Amino acid sequence: MPMNKPHLEFHPVDMSTGWHTPAGYPVGIKQKILASDLDETKKTGSRSRLLRFDPGVYTTAPFVHDHWEEVYLMSGDLIVGNDANGKGGTPFQAPTYACRPPGVHHGPFRSDTGCLLFEMHYYDESRSPDEATAHARLGDT
Repeated sequence: MPMNKPHLEFHPVDMSTGWHTPAGYPVGIKQKILASDLDETKKTGSRSRLLRFDPGVYTTAPFVHDHWEEVYLMSGDLIVGNDANGKGGTPFQAPTYACRPPGVHHGPFRSDTGCLLFEMHYYDESRSPDEATAHARLGDT
C-alpha cells in the first residue's frame, strides 16, 4: 500500500492542544491526528490518531467503517457494547487491543474513568474502492 503520510522523526507531542471532536461523536470524545493521508472519498491512505474519552462519556450506536481499524487502549477503562443510555457492556482496562476489518460493527462505547486510545485506520489498497465498499457493506474481509 503506498504511503503518503509525512515523515516525522521523534518529537514531543503536545497533549494539551490540537484536540477536536470528530464528526458524529458526542462532546467529551476528542481526537488528535498524529499523521494522516486518509482519503475516505477515494478510499486510500491511512491515519494515526489519539482518541480521548472524558470520564462518563458514551456513544449511543455502533460504528462501522469501510477501512481497517486497529485500536490500542493506552490508559483508563473502555466499556464496549453499552445501550443507548450508556448502561451495560463489557469492561476493559488498559492495556487492551483490537483489530477490525472493514464492515465490522463495533460499540457503542463508554468510559467511566476516561481513557486514551491510539488508533490506526487504513484502506486495503489492493482492492478497488468499489470492491472495498461492497466488502464493507457485507461485513466481509
